Amino acid sequence: MKTFITPEMMVHVAMCTHKNPHKIMVVSDQSDLLKGELARYRDIEASFADAKDLLGTLRNSTDKSIDVLLLDTSSEDSAVYAHVNRILKEDALIVCKHPHLDDVAENTKLMQILGNYFKIIMPYHLEDGSTLLLCSKEYHPTADLILQRSDLLEGHHYYNCDIHIAAFAMPQYVRKNYLGIIRN
Repeated sequence: MKTFITPEMMVHVAMCTHKNPHKIMVVSDQSDLLKGELARYRDIEASFADAKDLLGTLRNSTDKSIDVLLLDTSSEDSAVYAHVNRILKEDALIVCKHPHLDDVAENTKLMQILGNYFKIIMPYHLEDGSTLLLCSKEYHPTADLILQRSDLLEGHHYYNCDIHIAAFAMPQYVRKNYLGIIRN
């Protein structure tokens, strides 16, 4: 398994979608790979927290302080996302793990909770068959892709602007299963 795919796709899809990401929060039990990818960006402030105390971390975070939140975990707790919403700026976005797209019931529940806070909710594919979920208050991951930022990044093994866009392509059965749930 290629360990560079998930960190590259989690970090760079978010960072190349947000217009001006400055304050980044990473919640992960294994943040070293994500730290390495974030190091490619100048003029950012990144904070890192352990996923084991997700709710505690969010409770102790400052209101309206985060541009990009990377959740290397999944939660269906509506209290978690209420706190996520509280700490995010008005144009912020998050990327998080979520149940496999074949688990429609679990994903529907999660996406309905997220729908209370985000106007764009879009899953995207990774090469290993897993998916991540991008939720944004403002920016669309394909329409608002910052091509210049994406093209200037160097040293990737997987991510590029073409992969960024292609990752959001969904088969028709997924579109049907999530009609009205996925917001794009």
